[in-house]
Amino acid sequence: MEKDYSIFLGEIKTQILQSRYKAAAFVNRELILLYFQIGTRLSQKIRDSKWGSKVVLQLASDLQLELKGLRGFSYRNLMNMRVFSDEYSFLQLSTADVENKPIGYFVTTPIQPGEKEGERNNLFLQSVTAEFESLDLFLKNAFFNISFTQHLLLLNKCKEAKERLFYMQKTISHQWTVSILEHQLASGLYHNRGGLQNNFNNALPPALQKHAVDAFKGEYLLDFIRLEEEDDERVLENRIVQNIKKFILSIGHDFAFMGNQYRLKIDDEEFFIDLLFFHRKLQCLVAIELKHGKFKAEYAGKMNLYLSALDEYVKQEHENPSIGIVLCKSKNSKVVEFAFRDLNKAMGVATFKTSRELPSGYQGILPNSEQLKKVLDDDKP
Repeated sequence: MEKDYSIFLGEIKTQILQSRYKAAAFVNRELILLYFQIGTRLSQKIRDSKWGSKVVLQLASDLQLELKGLRGFSYRNLMNMRVFSDEYSFLQLSTADVENKPIGYFVTTPIQPGEKEGERNNLFLQSVTAEFESLDLFLKNAFFNISFTQHLLLLNKCKEAKERLFYMQKTISHQWTVSILEHQLASGLYHNRGGLQNNFNNALPPALQKHAVDAFKGEYLLDFIRLEEEDDERVLENRIVQNIKKFILSIGHDFAFMGNQYRLKIDDEEFFIDLLFFHRKLQCLVAIELKHGKFKAEYAGKMNLYLSALDEYVKQEHENPSIGIVLCKSKNSKVVEFAFRDLNKAMGVATFKTSRELPSGYQGILPNSEQLKKVLDDDKP
């Protein structure tokens, strides 16, 4: 009886969740279609009837009067709809008979061979056709599966067509929220992926090398951490552990946290790894050593010791060789290259930046913390 009930409960739960997902997906598609159509019509009015900002402001105000409590149709959002529809003008989308028509019905402008560069947002179109067999599949598997807000983020933040499509697919596959997508854009995931300086080609089996490169970035944005110049690695470690969920979101997908100051005993000596993870896709342990300063050659030897001990005492038989990452503030690439050259354990060096750091364009213009402190001290009576 109890077993039968548990099975029944599980089936009902699955059915409810699947129904909710389908309903949410349908609502999202309806909204995307609606915003696209409004944006298209607004763009035509602005172009053909010479409507200016005052008319659009009036439209937003009148919509609020006509439909009490209406949200999402401010002047700014109406203009966002125009930008959205203009960007994807090669997709002629209509909301007519959406319930009874397949996705492909809404594509009335097929891809034409021999199109000149610049026509119909050709760069993005080329990226889509390189990734998907048809526009129908692009609509079904990507375009309609992210929210309008996420679309706007990608339009505003991604300069390259391939970059935008990359984030679109990552958002769907990892079910990123708007805030997570914002973080990944700020961290430069697209440009930093595969940028880790490493010795994977010499230390890992060939079948694992590319996957390992793709799993790590050359630089990580730890924007949830505030560090002062005098703070050491232990402060950095504590801040990371206190925000472990955010840290995992920063370093990537498929990491499972196993602990900090992970104890390794080699004969009568003890060693402690700052952070230890298990990567589900790579099927291996990942040791991370934190350094608040610049990479030093001796860090490689220490990491080599840790990885040997992990493979000997912790790694299970079915798992792949362990990987070590030294996460530091800066590095000299040539020093890293020489430090790794004759080591047979897989490791890499990545850098990180925190919320305390200014963008390069502002450095030297605004005062740093030490300068601010001096100014405040000088002002004291």
